[in-house]
Amino acid sequence: MAKDIFLLNISGQDKPGLTTGLTNVLAEYGAKVLDIGQANIHNTLSLGIMFEIESGKKSAAVLKDLLFKAYQLGINAEFTPISLEDYESWVKQQGKDRYIITILGEKLAAEQISEVTKVISEKNLNIDAIKRLTGRLSLVKEEEYPRASIQLSIRGKIDNKTEFTEKFMQISRDLDVDIAFQEDNIYRRNRRLVCFDMDSTLIQTEVIDELAELAGVGDQVKAITESAMQGEIDFNESFERRMKLLKGLSEDLLKDVAENLPITKGAKRLIDTLKKYGFKTAILSGGFTYFGRYLQEKLGIDYVYANQLEIKDGALTGHYIAPIVNGEKKAEYLAEIAKKEGIDISQTIAVGDGANDLQMLNLAGLGIAFHAKPTVKDNAQSSISSIGLDGVLYLLGYHDRHIDLIE
Repeated sequence: MAKDIFLLNISGQDKPGLTTGLTNVLAEYGAKVLDIGQANIHNTLSLGIMFEIESGKKSAAVLKDLLFKAYQLGINAEFTPISLEDYESWVKQQGKDRYIITILGEKLAAEQISEVTKVISEKNLNIDAIKRLTGRLSLVKEEEYPRASIQLSIRGKIDNKTEFTEKFMQISRDLDVDIAFQEDNIYRRNRRLVCFDMDSTLIQTEVIDELAELAGVGDQVKAITESAMQGEIDFNESFERRMKLLKGLSEDLLKDVAENLPITKGAKRLIDTLKKYGFKTAILSGGFTYFGRYLQEKLGIDYVYANQLEIKDGALTGHYIAPIVNGEKKAEYLAEIAKKEGIDISQTIAVGDGANDLQMLNLAGLGIAFHAKPTVKDNAQSSISSIGLDGVLYLLGYHDRHIDLIE
């Protein structure tokens, strides 16, 4: 028996009962729905239904009744006949590789979106869907924490992923926007562990620099810290040099520093959401356990691995209790926690800003350079520089409505 295939496109003001009314008509004629998709922007509906129907009288009658139902509902209906060859060609496209591109910024301009989609088009890739992940912004009320994110689902063959991502990095630098590129696979949809650097990631300071100020050696320690974060000197060497400069600092001052740690914007929103959805979290830091434990209790972190200060007679000795938590150790701890929790390494996320974070960023299923140094951004899988730490949630595909449920 011959069959016809049609694509029905509906547009107009959204209202309850539209999909029910149209599919009821299709059901009356025994039509088979081959595909269906819907989008809604400012109460304006765009609905597509591809269906197969018996050729002849049924085919003509169903089109007539669908037009009449659209008239009753006050919407526009257009039909496009689809050949069997075109349909089968479209079906074969479904097996192609799929990727997710997430665009983040305080606000998103048309130019930013245009440049990203231009790269996609140049590579002959298809955009299957575009989804807004952040809530709508008011045009009259100033937002205390503006943020905008959209997610593009794309499909096709990418021969050179490095060249592809380098183009996004250039757009990111030129237009002040974050662009994350991920494979759309089962691991992306099932992340379970997030590991954070502490200093300049979970908190907006380098604790060792603050301790140095209190010890009167601020400039010396800051210079060593910056050189280490840029990857110019070995982390172990820099750590030992800085520790010696802190010798004699009173233990009493540590509590004041801990109680006044500046938590990074979006950190609590991120971790509260991760906990709600069953993620495990960890601090893997080249800083100190004294402050990591404080953050663990305040934010509800599951694991803390950091350096232990040696304290005698109420003062820092200038030494530490081995081992040093350097870049290599961070990666080891990430793998150790994943194994303990029965989590595949591809289901892990690492977030950090410095050169000593690169090993764990590259080991994790998703490594995110957060407000990072240029060297780190250039060598990480993804980066966030335009908004707060809760931007991680958008890379995971969460919409604000999923997040705000727990606030």
